[in-house]
Amino acid sequence: MKTKLDLLPVNEWGIKYHGRPLLMSGPCSAETEEQVLQTAQALADSGVSVFRAGIWKPRTRPNSFEGVGAEGLKWLSKVKKETGLKVATEVANAKHTYEALKHNVDVLWIGARTTVNPFAVQEIADALEGVDIPVFIKNPINPDIELWIGALERINKAGITKLGAIHRGFSSYGDAAFRNAPNWQIPIELKRRFPELILVNDPSHIGGKRELLREISQKAMDLDFDGLMIEVHPNPDEAWSDAKQQITPDVFKELVASLKIRTKGSGQEEQSRLCELRKKIDHFDDELMDIIEARMKVAEEIGEFKRENNIVVLQNSRWNEILEQSIAVGQSKGLSSDLITRIFKAIHQESINKQTEIINRVLV
Repeated sequence: MKTKLDLLPVNEWGIKYHGRPLLMSGPCSAETEEQVLQTAQALADSGVSVFRAGIWKPRTRPNSFEGVGAEGLKWLSKVKKETGLKVATEVANAKHTYEALKHNVDVLWIGARTTVNPFAVQEIADALEGVDIPVFIKNPINPDIELWIGALERINKAGITKLGAIHRGFSSYGDAAFRNAPNWQIPIELKRRFPELILVNDPSHIGGKRELLREISQKAMDLDFDGLMIEVHPNPDEAWSDAKQQITPDVFKELVASLKIRTKGSGQEEQSRLCELRKKIDHFDDELMDIIEARMKVAEEIGEFKRENNIVVLQNSRWNEILEQSIAVGQSKGLSSDLITRIFKAIHQESINKQTEIINRVLV
């Protein structure tokens, strides 16, 4: 179901926007008033548009640090007064929302554990009725774009037009290179559906360790993300939550300064060359469609043969042979095994669907 969001451009949000990337930074958790103010003062001249700090922290298990609560909102008020920075915090229910609004928090965000629950998102939406405030929504913990869009729609229907999305990666089972798998295709698809939507990347939660922050941040910039949310702490190793993924204010400034911010190639000569190359891509895409069509016709012939001879559709040995051979050929041509696997799995599934339909067809 295609929908349209009612959105206001970020330069009309009432926050300082210095151009891409929009920077939202601060500690994972507000721990003490001194820690919050020290971090904010160190970031005040770094180009940060919004100072972020977690006040309520949803943790996986009890007896871990779950945030200082509403007391920390007073510290954010001090940050505003002493540095002039806009401040942001995460809300997970209506009570959090009312408390944040009461303390004049400038920006709210909804976390991944809340986005996954439509009841909780609707509760926050109801609390925001009639309020004019920027709200960012993180992707749900599971890779479900419709759930993400649903949360955006609920908040937008409450009258929030200063609306953005935060890509913080998706939970996966077992050991992995990232704390949360980026699954870049999901935020890319979100941006395709809603081009006007502000899309911010959260490399801290994707990477889970500070060594990966620059790599992830640069990739986000290369994919034309609008901003970055990076966790910054004056003493990261002593942080009360997510110590491994936080960096010092000085490292943050170095990271931001090192990023290559690329253009969309708006020059006439650039566009002309891109147009030529894209025509070649279009030509090859057309050829690919013709080849896939021809392959599916053969798959249908095989389905007819299997029907006539009462042969099962799935032939595992044949499928393994195709996949292994295709991966080997693909790698010899400089193509990754992941790409070949995904392409051929999709093609094979379509062949299976067609053959299954044929062998179960009822003859009239």
